[in-house]
Amino acid sequence: MLYTIYNDFIEVVISDVGAELMSVKTRDDGTEYLWQGNPEFWGGRAYNLFPICGRLTEGKYTYEGNTYEMNLHGFLRKSTLEATELACDKIDFALRADDRTRAMYPFDFEYHICYTLVGHTVKMEISVANRGNKVMPFAIGGHPGFNVPLGSGEGETFEDYYVEFTPECSPRAIYMSDTCYVTERTDDFPLEDGRILRLRHSLFDRDAIILQDISNRISLRSSKSAKSVTLEIPDAMKYLGIWHAPKKEAPYVALEPWTSVPAYDGVIDDLSSKRDMFELSPRATYELIWSITVG
Repeated sequence: MLYTIYNDFIEVVISDVGAELMSVKTRDDGTEYLWQGNPEFWGGRAYNLFPICGRLTEGKYTYEGNTYEMNLHGFLRKSTLEATELACDKIDFALRADDRTRAMYPFDFEYHICYTLVGHTVKMEISVANRGNKVMPFAIGGHPGFNVPLGSGEGETFEDYYVEFTPECSPRAIYMSDTCYVTERTDDFPLEDGRILRLRHSLFDRDAIILQDISNRISLRSSKSAKSVTLEIPDAMKYLGIWHAPKKEAPYVALEPWTSVPAYDGVIDDLSSKRDMFELSPRATYELIWSITVG
């Protein structure tokens, strides 16, 4: 089911499947900022990631001596969530552990994502509650794709766009294997003036770029127009994936803030020691807020 929320500035459509953003438009001119899922390039739009980010080696992990299977980016993105609160400019979605999720992830959790519109901003408040009696490892991530060019894009090309980091930073790129898993190697990833990454399709010939040591404000901008998208992310989202379908001239870019990363190449993770997982105590709740601003 699709739900629409709006204010004076933007209109947003969200699906109950994955609580996935399906559309983000400005109301004054009808500009669609969100990638619309053309399957020729990528059928997704804006996945929410839980309880892992990225791939697991052989699609599986171990925990307390048992082996579990889980798809890319976790099961949330293909789960149907319950809309628990709805107002014209706000909606909350919930997913609670059941037999289906426990077969993939043996924990009693409750996940909420609340979308609230503030001016031109879509604010996402995520909470994860551990309803069980053992420590619960998990990760959170976002995977929104944005049209490039934005709006009509008249007279613009993909190469007119750039990603801007504020404040200046000196990121390092995690070197990925040919099969898109993490390696121990990181490389300097210099930005123009410490801020600018100019887009070109060849950046993604080896799939995603994954950066660490990044800024908290990341913007998608054009050198030829004023339209832009800006992500504000907390320190906990310390990795950023930048991606489009490899070896294609895809008319979008995904900006993906993650709290964790894929498995190491050739290593089947034990969930209790997997890199950068949060460890939530029994009966505790973790909260995280990030946002997307368009205009």
